[in-house]
Amino acid sequence: MNNLPTMIIIAGGLGTRLKILTKEKPKSMVDINKKPFIFHQLNLLKKNNIENVIICTGHISESIKSYVGNGKKFGLNVTYSDDGKNLIGTGGALKKSSSLVEGPFFSMYGDSYLDINFEKIYSFYKNNNKVPLMTIFKNNDNWDKSNISYVDNKIVSYKKKLSGIDMNYIDYGLSIMSSKDINSIEREKFDMSLLYNHLLNNNNLIGYKVFERFYEVGSLLGINDLELYLKSKTGELNE
Repeated sequence: MNNLPTMIIIAGGLGTRLKILTKEKPKSMVDINKKPFIFHQLNLLKKNNIENVIICTGHISESIKSYVGNGKKFGLNVTYSDDGKNLIGTGGALKKSSSLVEGPFFSMYGDSYLDINFEKIYSFYKNNNKVPLMTIFKNNDNWDKSNISYVDNKIVSYKKKLSGIDMNYIDYGLSIMSSKDINSIEREKFDMSLLYNHLLNNNNLIGYKVFERFYEVGSLLGINDLELYLKSKTGELNE
């Protein structure tokens, strides 16, 4: 089985919804079943034959770097791209780090746990002329506000913070693209939503439907759900 492209993890956010939990550490280092979240995230990537990882850091970045290091203890090759003194947003962080990668790369958020088949998604990307890809999930407002209209196998509209009656899907949190797809955004600081809408407006974004729910550590409810899910995977709930 071939190794998959580099994964860029966007992990520089402030984690304001978690308040005291992220006052002195980033979301990636929040404890999940007595281990930092990034421990579970990196192990998941290794299980899916991803070997090269770039972590975009910002808020209290040293704690991530100190814990993960070069990634060898996870069987990975980990490098870093830091926002600098001022946070540059999820899109800005992705643009900056993408210059370190030749060819396509995955990207995901630093608070997402996505237990899916990455190889299958990459094959879909290659079979569709390597058009930038966004994974989507039919959420129906269950775990967050749905913000994507997807009709006839096509993303019709995407609004990060607006939900309409025709929006049943949500950005699942994983994308595939290459640096040339981002470099058309000339600004340094911007959100991923601006990039997605730019690609969509230029008919340059395809959707890949995922059927497994996403897990995240951006909220207390999300942390609880993930802890229960991971325990169910190891059989701890039945002990």
